[in-house]
Amino acid sequence: MPLGSLDRTPPPFFKQGPSALSKLAFFSALAVFLMVADLRLSLVKPLRSAVAAVLYPAQWLVQQPVEGMARVKSHFADLQAAQQQALASKTELSALSARAGQVEQLTLENNRLRALLELSARPDTQGMAAQVLYDAADPYTRKVIIDRGSLQGVGAGSPVLDESGVVGQVTRVHPLVSEVTLLTDRDQAIPVLNTRTGVRSVAYGQSGANGTELELRFMAGNADVQEGDLLSTSGVDGVYPAGLAVARVTHVERRAESAFARVLCTPMAQLSSTSHVLVLPASTPQVSLPTENHNQPAPGTRRHPRER
Repeated sequence: MPLGSLDRTPPPFFKQGPSALSKLAFFSALAVFLMVADLRLSLVKPLRSAVAAVLYPAQWLVQQPVEGMARVKSHFADLQAAQQQALASKTELSALSARAGQVEQLTLENNRLRALLELSARPDTQGMAAQVLYDAADPYTRKVIIDRGSLQGVGAGSPVLDESGVVGQVTRVHPLVSEVTLLTDRDQAIPVLNTRTGVRSVAYGQSGANGTELELRFMAGNADVQEGDLLSTSGVDGVYPAGLAVARVTHVERRAESAFARVLCTPMAQLSSTSHVLVLPASTPQVSLPTENHNQPAPGTRRHPRER
């Protein structure tokens, strides 16, 4: 047989297809495209919700051993510690009972003053109890996952509270679970009111992996703010109801070379250890534009004879 007629191509066993570098470039470009599409167009949001719904039983199953150990540990708690806690609870209940009478009296006086000033009463808000399942996997964000989703009526933007104050805000909703961004996250900001002076400002989350505080930015160096001041929600944003405890001022640094003071605050809520929270309904304020004709004069003004 002539040598020129031999097939010198490698057998199919050694055919590897595209090179490894080509595969790396293709899948890298595909990953960048999917990230940009998800950020700009939210194309992957339905897929993410579907995956979260499918993985929820597995997440629940993985959480059961931890919850079982926690229940066993709680069952075998020290009796003396339980008695001390019961005694402290009775003392606190007595103090709260005394304050309850004052609150009822103040509420009655508030209603009378509002009626005298012809002000509308504040709307009552009803919340939904939820349990914190686990923290988010990203160490550079402050987010937790709760066991309530869109099927239970949770909406994006809903405020989340605990027994001590504001925890954060719902930023992502799935059918069975929701993602809550805590106040200390670097992308969070909340309008606050100094209960001592009545001055409004905005508290921002601290950036970084170890940020556990809030910061009042752009506060003037001579602003009347002191350590120990209590900050509550001002209600001007239409998201958080007014009067909810947010944080307490722990550090005030006034620098001569800067026109602004550095004010750090500690959240009132137990952000790192809370297990049960209250989810309030989301409120989306709408601004209605006036529909009257701006060419017509205001009531009580006289028109020029040529305009008649």
